[in-house]
Amino acid sequence: MAKHQYGSHDLQRLITRIASMYYQRGIGQPRIAEQLGLSQTRVSRLLKQAEELGIVRITVHVPEGVHADLEERLETHYGLDEVIVVEAEEADVLDDERTNLALAGPTARYLELMVPTFGAIGVSSWSSSLLAAVNVMRPAGPGHTRSIVQVLGGVGFAGAQVFATRLTERLAQLSKAEAIFMNAPGVVSTVEAKNAMLSDPTCRQALERFDDLSALLLGIGAIPPSRMLRESGNVFTEQDLADLRDAGAVGDVCMQFFDADGKHVTTPFGERVLGIGIDQIRRTRRRIGVAGGARKFEAIRAALRGGWLTTLITDLHTAQQLLDQP
Repeated sequence: MAKHQYGSHDLQRLITRIASMYYQRGIGQPRIAEQLGLSQTRVSRLLKQAEELGIVRITVHVPEGVHADLEERLETHYGLDEVIVVEAEEADVLDDERTNLALAGPTARYLELMVPTFGAIGVSSWSSSLLAAVNVMRPAGPGHTRSIVQVLGGVGFAGAQVFATRLTERLAQLSKAEAIFMNAPGVVSTVEAKNAMLSDPTCRQALERFDDLSALLLGIGAIPPSRMLRESGNVFTEQDLADLRDAGAVGDVCMQFFDADGKHVTTPFGERVLGIGIDQIRRTRRRIGVAGGARKFEAIRAALRGGWLTTLITDLHTAQQLLDQP
């Protein structure tokens, strides 16, 4: 291939021509290289130089309803991989159900794109925000997903436990993966009952997968718990709630509770939870939390402070508060 020597004016002319071919006419770099007798590496370098010289100015036009700057600031401040901010009416963020509906569509679109990239996905069995998203999610495209693993037993009475497994089952159907259920209550009455459950084969099929998850889909719980959780059965006794408050708990993921700084707190209640452990949560590379609304603000902020999440999907009002009141 011939070697080209250019003076400064000629070089600028060449750079301008390459930039015009690439950005205005849509010609790919390999074809430009062939047409002009240059290497593809040289074409790539000259395109970069076009930006440095101001010949090409790339402007990102942010569509209405997209909050890229806010998302980037949150990612930087809390050390997150990704933040997705969803617009919602301010009235909605005062109501759990309406907040979940506002988050559902964008979360579903995110899951449709991301789920196929993960091999084994753990999913919290009791998250109304995740369930709302999965209910409107379309089938994911072909990917690497082998299994959807329930990482927390069902919560509350028997009917509520069946309801909780719908999340795992539906997500497995949409991703054409195997559903691994944890056929046990999420909270038992005694530590002895928990130990007996841990040795049961119906629990072990899920427990044995917790160390090999590539992603976790998580709701964020608050203190006091949501109306749906309170009405699902006698999960929290008054003593349980008093113990959690005394320990400074403000929220949880998968019934692992933390204080306002995101530090894990231990209580007798935590000893009776049947699900994924704190170390297993933290070892999972992708921890995707979906939550919003005024009632959950303190819990969401604490989860971010404590590094419980790597990705957050939340509403605009909550996102702004997370920067205003970090």
